[in-house]
Amino acid sequence: MAYKTLLVEDADGVLHVTLNRPDVHNAFNDELIAEAIELFGSVAPKSAARAIVLKGTGANFCAGADLNWMSRMVAYSREENIRDSSQLAKMYALIDECPLPIIGRIQGAAIGGGVGLVAVCDIAIATRNAKFGLSEVKLGILPAVISPYVIGKIGRSHARALFLTGERFDAERAHHIGLVHRLVDDEAALDVAVDESIALIKSSGPEAVRECKKLIAHVAGRELADAVPYTIEAIATRRTSEEGQQGMGAFLRKEKAPWSRK
Repeated sequence: MAYKTLLVEDADGVLHVTLNRPDVHNAFNDELIAEAIELFGSVAPKSAARAIVLKGTGANFCAGADLNWMSRMVAYSREENIRDSSQLAKMYALIDECPLPIIGRIQGAAIGGGVGLVAVCDIAIATRNAKFGLSEVKLGILPAVISPYVIGKIGRSHARALFLTGERFDAERAHHIGLVHRLVDDEAALDVAVDESIALIKSSGPEAVRECKKLIAHVAGRELADAVPYTIEAIATRRTSEEGQQGMGAFLRKEKAPWSRK
């Protein structure tokens, strides 16, 4: 499918997805949301790709919601707002639940919904001069749709401080609170760091990586009594799978696993 607001490139088993609205700092509107739903909804569990890199073109990662799109919302009825917000929620859910690991390449500003995109990345890497903000309260609204993912990433304490004030914060703080996982000096170093994360993912079993995402989603927030039976079944299934047998066998023979030889 040809996209208007996204650039999509499959390079060496990695899907590079670029928000492509640099004139509005990659802010999203209904068109971008629809295209992201189409794209991430089409990623099959058995996809040949090993990872996705999510990034923004130009100086900034994502400035959140487009002002022109927001101006239309002012006249929306409650029902229209619910339909609109449901689409936004669907986009974040599909990215969060994507079977492939997602690496976020974060430069410039990530504001409002842009922070939500950072939060649904499995690995988020940012430049040290990146800026962040959950500024919805400044507009009299809420970071509602993104809240499950942001709170899941930074916890209630930091969410209270940042949601209620709407303050801007720097990359060091974003790293400290767990929103991003690694900081680098500039965009050249950012590309190197992204490539390093891709290499680490490619050195791991493709099915195991995807099953790890399922494991985390299932175990997080569950009571131990509910989580443990799932973990027992999960490891038994992986040990007896073809990939698990190949990986453990290669390790015992002190050989590279099949997926690492490619």
